[in-house]
Amino acid sequence: MTVTGAERSERITVEFAGEYHHVFPSDGAFTVGREGSLAIDDNPFLHRHFLRISRAESLWWLVNVGTRLSATVTDGGGRVQSWLAPGARLPIVFHATHVVFSAGPTTYDFTIYADTPRFEDIPGGATQIGPTTLGAVSLTPTQHLLIVALAEPMLRREGAGMSEIPTSAATAERLGWTVTRFNRKLDNVCEKLDRLGVPGLRGGGGAYATNRRARLVEHALAARLVGRADLPLLDHPDVDDDDAAIIARKDAR
Repeated sequence: MTVTGAERSERITVEFAGEYHHVFPSDGAFTVGREGSLAIDDNPFLHRHFLRISRAESLWWLVNVGTRLSATVTDGGGRVQSWLAPGARLPIVFHATHVVFSAGPTTYDFTIYADTPRFEDIPGGATQIGPTTLGAVSLTPTQHLLIVALAEPMLRREGAGMSEIPTSAATAERLGWTVTRFNRKLDNVCEKLDRLGVPGLRGGGGAYATNRRARLVEHALAARLVGRADLPLLDHPDVDDDDAAIIARKDAR
């Protein structure tokens, strides 16, 4: 089959376990499951045909054609995360779209690359200050480290959900802190962000929200307060807020 220039520009590529599958608009539907275009595994918990990639309305779509399993779809930059339930579909608009799902005890992931993404990534920069603009946040080294530890599952694996955020006790242990110290630092960073207008960190009557760890991580990822480059900090968690080297490294970003 001869591929035209227009078709080649609309090509997508599915990568799974180091293998690449090119899909063109004229190829029809590309299916993922126990059988199909991409036969992932003979796992009996996996649908024969679970996900379908097809072209319609001038867009590529990811469709869940299964009846029981769901998939988590992310853009890879911490900006978008969607839950693709049975019967739902999502347009494939990013350069890289990461798909994660579990079938029984096994978790799988693959990536869809679009040669011509429809989503334009606008780099962050100076923004106009107005009544709806949140102020810039200045975190101390230990506050920053706390957020990195809470966001570690999401930073290490695309598609990890908010349910994987570690508990306060587990995070304190990861950092080598007492739970009391962790809670005090968490109070401080939540109060700081709340004053800047970040919602969801406080409940009624000025009390802290019960799901504030999830809301804190959600905001930190969306606002790019933390990233994968920060993960090595967890190898040396004995940081102090007066550590000039870390402050200098943060200011140099």
